[in-house]
Amino acid sequence: MSEHYDFCVIGAGIVGAATAWNLLRRNAGASVLLLEKEQQAGVHQTGHNSGVIHAGIYYEPGSLKARLCRRGAAWTKTFAAENGIPFRECGKLLVATDETELARMEQLVERATRNGLDAERLDAAALREREPLIDGAAALFIKETGIIDYGQVTEALVRQAQHMGGTVVTGARVVEIAERADAVTVSCAARTWQCRKLIACAGLQSDRVARLAGLPTDFQIVPFRGEYYRLPPAKAGLVAHLIYPVPDPDLPFLGVHLSPTIGGDLTVGPSAVLALGRERYSTFGFDARDVWEMLRFRGMRKVAKANFGTGLREMRNAAWKRGYLRACRKYCPSLELSDLESKFSGVRAQAVMNDGTFVHDFLLRTTPRMVHVVNAPSPAATSALPIGEMIAERAAA
Repeated sequence: MSEHYDFCVIGAGIVGAATAWNLLRRNAGASVLLLEKEQQAGVHQTGHNSGVIHAGIYYEPGSLKARLCRRGAAWTKTFAAENGIPFRECGKLLVATDETELARMEQLVERATRNGLDAERLDAAALREREPLIDGAAALFIKETGIIDYGQVTEALVRQAQHMGGTVVTGARVVEIAERADAVTVSCAARTWQCRKLIACAGLQSDRVARLAGLPTDFQIVPFRGEYYRLPPAKAGLVAHLIYPVPDPDLPFLGVHLSPTIGGDLTVGPSAVLALGRERYSTFGFDARDVWEMLRFRGMRKVAKANFGTGLREMRNAAWKRGYLRACRKYCPSLELSDLESKFSGVRAQAVMNDGTFVHDFLLRTTPRMVHVVNAPSPAATSALPIGEMIAERAAA
């Protein structure tokens, strides 16, 4: 016999946890079920990132990313302070090292203004004064950027959801979804649930969950592995701020950056290479099903053709430490090969349309009884609380 709930949320990463939390806050007395296929929450993208609270400078004005990131940064800091979760507003320096990056930097100044951010211009001398070991022709300083552990945020959201009466079931891999006029049936191997509304926040599996629910999909999730290095403890104080290159606006990645972490480490990364498995984090991780789907997907073939040179460079840097070091030394020339010590990885879910275009904004697909979050790349962790609020509003309508 199936159990009945008002709302069912698939996926207990930070977006799913924030959605369940918001549903319970907004709907007094509602029953909310949160399903997670792993044995604990926040295992994948939530637990494999650099822990940056983004301020929102990069995103197209008016986009969901731009609107939700600004609110999310402030809300994340408030939530952390209320729940004893450490965070630090260390600020970010976007460093331009050549004429191309200087031109892009000026575009970011305009975007920052339109997004309500104060971006402070620094010339080379002012940059060197702020960060003596960083070289650049100029930089932008974004003071609102911070660092946090999003795993701790997710754990707090799940705990509070349970305290408000929510039910959390782990080890629950969804194998069937059936939408009817009056309800949605969700099935795992051994259990079945009924709900009035279903919300899917499945991250790296979002396209598969959407297809499982019968939604037409004109996109596919393409996984990109980002590899980071930790610097030795003696170099942990090398910089006081987050140090980022000026990004290429045509790519959905922010480049190799220096990131202090809330745990006291200093990391360098990430690269952005095509992953051969959606949930494979090692350099040579491989999943035959994932690779086969990518090979069959015409959008992926178009991405590969359009970004062949960039892809080769990223693969070289990921496989060859000296290439990776060269990217870092553009703005931090004091780094040595021996400084790139232990290595760890994350895998980013990137939705790609059938025509080969990247989906840059958050993307939701809805039916009368379902909301599917099908693209939630960075800054989804920063924006998770307002994303969850937005979804909760739609689901309750």
